[in-house]
Parts: sequence; C-alpha cells; structure tokens
Amino acid sequence: MNKIVLDENFIFMHVNPNEKTGFAMRVLALGDICGSIGRQAVKERIPYLKERLGIDFIIANGENSAGGVGITTSTINEILNAKIDCITGGNHSWKNREAYDKFDTEERVLRPQNYPAPAPGRGANIYILPDGRKIAVLNIQGTTFMDALPCPFQAAYDFVNSLDDDVIFRFVDFHAEATSEKKAMGFALDGKVSAVFGTHTHVQTADAQILPNGTAYMTDLGMCGVEQSCLGMSFESVLQRFITKRPASFKRAVGQGALNGLLMDLDDTTGKALSVSLFRENAPRTKATVIDLETDTAQPQEYNAENDADRK
Repeated sequence: MNKIVLDENFIFMHVNPNEKTGFAMRVLALGDICGSIGRQAVKERIPYLKERLGIDFIIANGENSAGGVGITTSTINEILNAKIDCITGGNHSWKNREAYDKFDTEERVLRPQNYPAPAPGRGANIYILPDGRKIAVLNIQGTTFMDALPCPFQAAYDFVNSLDDDVIFRFVDFHAEATSEKKAMGFALDGKVSAVFGTHTHVQTADAQILPNGTAYMTDLGMCGVEQSCLGMSFESVLQRFITKRPASFKRAVGQGALNGLLMDLDDTTGKALSVSLFRENAPRTKATVIDLETDTAQPQEYNAENDADRK
C-alpha cells in the first residue's frame, strides 16, 4: 500500500497502484456529509480535486447535510452545485418533509430502495456521462440494529438483475450499522457490481480492498465534516448522555472540516476495480460553522437546532 501526497491537505492510500489511463473510469464515493462544515469542505475542495485527479463521477451520502441530521432542498442544491453527481441517503433522509418533492423531481438524489412503497423519490438510477458511458447507482439500507425494512439483499439482487449488459459500472451505497451485514453484502455482490461501500457510522474503516471477483469494497466511507468530534456532534454534549443515561441535546461540533471516502479506478471494458484508494482530505478553511467572507476568518458558533441556517 503506497502513501500518495498531493499537497499538505490531501493524503490517500493506494491498493494496487495504477495510473489512470484512457481505459479507466475514476469514481469517488464520499461518506455522510454532516452539517454546514461538511458542506463547506465539499464546496472548498471537491471542484478542485475533481479536476486535479481526473474524477469522472462523484457519489456522496447527504442524509445528514442539514444541521447534522436530515437533508433539505437547500442542502441538496448546495451539494449538487459543488460538482457532486449523485446524492445518496439513509434513515435520516425522511426528517424534513419539504425535501420530499425534491426526491421526486431530482434524479441525482436517491433514498434507500428497500423502503416500502409508496415512498417519495427513487432508490436507484442510471446516469449517462457526456461520452456515453453509463453508471448505475443503488442506495439500500441495512436492517441489523436498524428499522425492520424489506430485505436489502433481495433489493440488491433485483437491482443487478434489472440492468442491461451495457451498464457495466454499478455502485451500491449500503447504509447500514452492522459491519457483518456490510461485509456479507460485499461478498454477495462480488463480481456482480463495480463497488459496494458502506455509510452511516461516520467512522472511516481501513479495509479498502478489491474482492476476489473484482468488486471494490469498503465497510464505511466515514464522514465529511468535523472529524475531531463524536460523529459530527460535540464531545461534551454527547458525553452527558452516556454519563447520565438521560436525554441530552446535542450540539454540533465546530472545528476543521475533513472529507472521507473511497477513490476507485475501474476497467472500462468490464467495470471491475483496478485499484482502490482510502481517501482522506483536510479542508483547512472550514474551521467553524460560518466563515466571515469579509475578513476570511472563522467565526465559531454552537449548534442550535431552533436557529440553524442549513435547515432552511
């Protein structure tokens, strides 16, 4: 495994190092975008990195993009404007009802496919790049330690069976709690899809790999937000709940933003993985909830659920 450093803010670890050629598709998958700092990190770095690294397509989980829990029409627009090509979701996708119409009208936004019908939006879609290459993305949710939804494995098999042979690039965001369930999904789809990656836990796992039959896999992509936090919330506010065993209001963490994810190169003829990279990116300008644009200085703010600009 090689360590690649582009600049002081960007480090990723390469498995099976392979320089991108004209015969490879390069895709980046980003973990849960958490709150305004997560969105700032995406806006600050992704447009530059997409061009700098020659990334063809970017998938990002956005279910926590509004105030750290949920997604809104405003945060959807903000993320898409930052050069993200597909936004996936999870159990928090349903928190803000005003976004439901956006789920129906915006094809670049997905929610877990295995929610019972009828449900707003879609859980899978096929995207066509300007050069004609097709990319299929499926969003499903696990059931271990989560809501008792219809079987995600059956949803995944149905997805694979529905695709035409010319759709060789196939990605699955498995939004799940249990490592065992995610690992099982990876092996269930090995050789049938290009990649299976987990979201939901906000902690990046160090197991980026290529499975025996060519599928890229990672148990959890991690989080785009304040990494020095308790899953995006301040340590102090979360600690009170653990110590007292009583309900406590969470405060969103402030601090430097970071991006976590998985960078993949895929064979242009088979759709299988050529290399996978553990993606970790610092965004040094995102050091608080709000950046003062006149002075370009950080203005720390505590999270207040009743007065949160990114819920609007």
